[in-house]
This record gives sequence, C-alpha cells and structure tokens, in this order.
Amino acid sequence: MAALYLRAKGYRILARRVKLPVGEVDLIASRKGLIAFVEVKARATERLAIEAVTATSWQRINRAAESWMARQTELNQHDWRFDLIAILPRRLPIHYRDMWRP
Repeated sequence: MAALYLRAKGYRILARRVKLPVGEVDLIASRKGLIAFVEVKARATERLAIEAVTATSWQRINRAAESWMARQTELNQHDWRFDLIAILPRRLPIHYRDMWRP
C-alpha cells in the first residue's frame, strides 16, 4: 500500500524490503533527484506509528542506506532523506518527509 501511494505521488520505487547485514529498509524511492529511504509502520494511530520507530531503528536504517548507496554509484549525485509512512485503518497512508536526520 505504501509503495502504491508513493507511486501515485510521482515517486519511482527503486527497491522493497532491502535487507543488508547492517540493517534494513522497507522502501527506497526516488523523485526529482532525491532518494527517500522509507520506513513503513502500520498502527492504529499516527502517534503509535511515529513512536514505533526509535532512534535506534533510524540508526539501523541509516547504516543500511549508507551501505545501499555505496553500491549504487550511478546515484551518488542524488540527495537523500529518511521518511516514514504511517498506514492507519480506513485512511490513506500518511507520508512524513524528512522524518529523521543522522
């Protein structure tokens, strides 16, 4: 659902469920020269979705993002950020852009 939502917003999905020894990323998407490393959380409320991703989680996602970007030399010129998508019951997904910075 989160990938479909991002595609509808003009993002191109580069990878899903990326698992590396240093961490994992739910979605990697690009739009207008920007790479978004997206954590997806399905929870009952927005607050629970936001609180589900701790600083430790973001650090693991950052390590995975750095490792993934090191292997994607063609994307070296792109900026990147860390986003969160909250999947809530009976609602459209909520996209939090630039949710965390290392």
